[in-house]
Amino acid sequence: MSDVAALAGKIISNIEKVIIGKRPQLTLALAAYLCEGHILLEDVPGVAKTMFARALAVTVGCTFKRLQCTPDLLPTDITGVSIFNQKTTEFEFRPGPLFAQTILTDEINRATPRTQSALLEAMAERRVSVDGKTYTLKAPFMVIATQNPVDQEGTFPLPEAQLDRFLVRLSLGYPTLEEEAKMLTRMRTGHPIDDLQAVVKAEDILAAQSAIREIHVDDKVRNYILQVVHATRSHEDVLLGGSPRASIALYRTAQAMAAIGGRDFVLPDDVKRMAQPVLAHRVILKPESRLRKRTPSSVVTEILGDTSVPVLKEAEALKKDYF
Repeated sequence: MSDVAALAGKIISNIEKVIIGKRPQLTLALAAYLCEGHILLEDVPGVAKTMFARALAVTVGCTFKRLQCTPDLLPTDITGVSIFNQKTTEFEFRPGPLFAQTILTDEINRATPRTQSALLEAMAERRVSVDGKTYTLKAPFMVIATQNPVDQEGTFPLPEAQLDRFLVRLSLGYPTLEEEAKMLTRMRTGHPIDDLQAVVKAEDILAAQSAIREIHVDDKVRNYILQVVHATRSHEDVLLGGSPRASIALYRTAQAMAAIGGRDFVLPDDVKRMAQPVLAHRVILKPESRLRKRTPSSVVTEILGDTSVPVLKEAEALKKDYF
């Protein structure tokens, strides 16, 4: 696990040459990446959502494509299309941008539901079906989708089934005054993304993804995960709680957080840290609860406060070694 922690440190440090002051968000995003998941970035314009996706792709040496979603974007614009070749008298498949390893789907909620659905098979199964043929996408594969939570005019809200496909939902937020001052200084002569270089290989990411699956999860921690997810289904303010896919997502991301921290076992704190980004976008509140200004994030926070946290022998040993 020390190798995974060192790998994570190199990736985050390299991305921070472009993205300043967002280490907690970068750590959460990297945890999702190492779990072979997809990320939904929901934030206002101009806070470096696109730069983050580009920086991550460059850092790990993977191919990158950007999709600017608009209402006239067609599914074939994403997946690719078969074109008739007059010389060979046969149809040839021209792959679309979905065949890159890192896909930035900018303002995904501006695309029509038909186009949005073209992403589902790729996100779930890492393959694309076109004209009766199935093409496997090259690993590691990840979709980073962005949407603006403020401007809803001319948008098509993501359905619950598609939201559930995103492993985590994150928000970068505005930088502090000091961080923004550093940003202006760095960009005085050019953008840092132009000089960014790869620090790891795609093969290293695949090896880390395999290693994370071996992280030990104690039965107490596993039950803690299940209690938290099941509590979202029975909460009085919740219309639709977390699915079994949410339990798997919380389990896997907790393993990733443990590996990034250099541990070969999961702590309850890893589960707590990942609960908000994993569960909040999967929880659908009742209409009357929304009228009372309740939010999914506040419900998840309440559930974490009401659920008893298990005590592990490994955690006690860590405390003794630390103090």
